[in-house]
Amino acid sequence: MQYNAFTLANGIRLLHIPTLSTVAHFGILLNTGSRDELDDEIGMAHFIEHVIFKGTKKRKAYHILSRLEDVGGDLNAYTTKEETAIYGTFLKDDYIRAIELLSDIIKNSTFPKHEIEKEKEVIIEEINSYLDSPSELIYDDFEDLLFQGHPFGRQILGTPEKIMSYEKKDIEKFMKANYHTDQMVLCFVGNIPFTRLRNRIEYYFNDIPANLRTKKRLEFTDYKPHSLTVDKDTYQNHTIIGTIAHKIGHPDRTTMVLLNNILGGTSMNSRLNLAIRERHGMAYNIESTLTSYSDTGLLSIYYGTDPENSQKAQDLIFKELKKLRENKLGTLQLSKAKKQLFGQISVSQENSEEIMLSAGKSYMFFNELSSLGQIHKKIEAITAEQILEVANTILREDQMSILTYLSKE
Repeated sequence: MQYNAFTLANGIRLLHIPTLSTVAHFGILLNTGSRDELDDEIGMAHFIEHVIFKGTKKRKAYHILSRLEDVGGDLNAYTTKEETAIYGTFLKDDYIRAIELLSDIIKNSTFPKHEIEKEKEVIIEEINSYLDSPSELIYDDFEDLLFQGHPFGRQILGTPEKIMSYEKKDIEKFMKANYHTDQMVLCFVGNIPFTRLRNRIEYYFNDIPANLRTKKRLEFTDYKPHSLTVDKDTYQNHTIIGTIAHKIGHPDRTTMVLLNNILGGTSMNSRLNLAIRERHGMAYNIESTLTSYSDTGLLSIYYGTDPENSQKAQDLIFKELKKLRENKLGTLQLSKAKKQLFGQISVSQENSEEIMLSAGKSYMFFNELSSLGQIHKKIEAITAEQILEVANTILREDQMSILTYLSKE
């Protein structure tokens, strides 16, 4: 992937990926998420994602929301366990408008009290909506089970009680403690010359005072398998089976990505989908997900099924895990799996917004990007023996935690 990079005097990094499109994307990515919250700050990272759009020294909330939408663009944000992103999509000719707006938001948000109070109600409705969706809620509850006692286990949205207690001073305290300039990446994808872009970025972001990260995050080191069943008013049983996996910088992470794709990735011909859905018709949705953090990771298998089929499905899942631990992939199987994964990655590169977000995150952690050629080379270098080794490290049945929402039907 062709890209340009530059580091501002305050430590903020700029990443520029040129395209030929008339549409451009610009985002501010921060290496700050819910794992950085203190015990009295649960839900704060996500809360800031909401209220940071509610007014600056020169704009009211309406003017912030309208600044890009008036020219056909879009403004958005998200929060995860480790990162926060604020980003926009717009016509390339409006790139200065977008850069100025996002700089104003990150530098000059005023967090008006009446807007904070309104947004508290919005977030509580978001929490309630989440509670009504067991297939989504179970992922958070599973991480709470897996990472017991660690900030990773906290729900990103927080609790209504905590959200209602937050004031402007709490927001500003969290931002000062966690919005570090050396952990901030400005990622631009679009048809703008790098020199011109760099000049605009320096103009709008150079005056942010340097605020470098000095405190280490609390690492998660004490994993023990757990099993839990919870009664829920649902039609299906919902289950997640999973365990600790490799961190984002682990040398075997690419092998782990390939293994997860074989097991239960996005394709309909994954082993779990073929075994549980296609052969036995036991589930509409079954998938495995690999989540990699800076110092640990998580592999989870989710399925929803009729209560009478829940145990049968679980047995079939463990059967598939055993096959991957005991049977080395043949030459043809391995070749097909590699082609499939590389094809999926290549197709995802057609989505410029996704490129902006994923490249920004990668640059935030590694300070460099891999080209498609380099990614292809990494995938092709994976051997059947390496997959077998990772399967026996990660997919051990005795290391699996299980969370089940039991239907009351």
